[in-house]
Amino acid sequence: MSLSPDRLARYARHIVLPEVGGAGQVGLAHAHVVLIGCGGIGSPALQYLAAAGTGQLTLVDSDTVDLSNLQRQTIFTPSDVGRAKAEVAAEWIRRFDPGLEVRALVQRVERDNVLQILHGATVVLDGCDNFATRLTVSDACVEAQVPLTSAAIGRFQGQVASFSGHLPDQPCYRCFVGDAFNAEDCDTCAADGVLGAMAGMVGTFGAMQAIRVLLQGHAALGEPQFGKLHLLNGLAPSLRTIAIAKDPDCKGCGAKGAR
Repeated sequence: MSLSPDRLARYARHIVLPEVGGAGQVGLAHAHVVLIGCGGIGSPALQYLAAAGTGQLTLVDSDTVDLSNLQRQTIFTPSDVGRAKAEVAAEWIRRFDPGLEVRALVQRVERDNVLQILHGATVVLDGCDNFATRLTVSDACVEAQVPLTSAAIGRFQGQVASFSGHLPDQPCYRCFVGDAFNAEDCDTCAADGVLGAMAGMVGTFGAMQAIRVLLQGHAALGEPQFGKLHLLNGLAPSLRTIAIAKDPDCKGCGAKGAR
C-alpha cells in the first residue's frame, strides 16, 4: 500500500520523523483500533488516533451525552446532549477525516458479544469506567491474541499500560488488578470529581501508547512496553513506571486461564 499525495501531505510531520517514517504511516493506515468508551479518556484518545491516520476505528459506548460531560469530553457540544456518544464520536471522525473507516457500536460490552466486538482489531484501547467491563475486555484480548492498552483516571492520578497476555512471558490486565472487582466497586467521576485537563492528559497518553503498539514492526518508535504501568500524578506533577509480573495462576492468561 502506498499513500496518495494528499495523505503524504497530511502526515508529512509524521513521515519526517525517523521513528515513524513512511513505513510507519502505512502501518497506521492498515491498523484497526477498537476503542472501548468514548468519554473522558476516549474523547481525546480518538481525536489523536484519528489524527494519526489510524485506518479503521470501532467506537464502543452505550451511554448518551450529558451536560456534565462537556467539561472534559471535548468532542461533544450542548446540541449533542441526549445523543449516543459513539454515534456523535463517529460523526466527529468522519468530519475530521473522511478517509478513515469508522464504526459506532451503541452497546455494552458483555461476555457474549465481546469477541465479536474485538474481531479484526490490531489493538484495543480501553478507557471505560468500570472493572467488570475492563476484565471482560482483557480476557477477550487474551483469547483473541490482541494487544490491549488500558487507560484509567481517578481524580488526579492516571494509569496507562499496554498488555499482551497471550504471550507466554507477558501479563494481562487481570494480572494487575486481580478478579474480585465488579461494576459497583469502581469509583466514579460524578462522586469524586475530575479535572478536564487531567482526563485529556491520560487519554492522549493512552493514544500514544496504543500508537507505540501499532508501530511495532513498522517503525522504530521503540518497544511496545508491554507490562509497564505508567502512573501519572497530575498534582505533583510526576510520572513513574513500574513493571507488572505475569501471574501464573491468573484466570485470564495463566495456566488456569482457559475460558
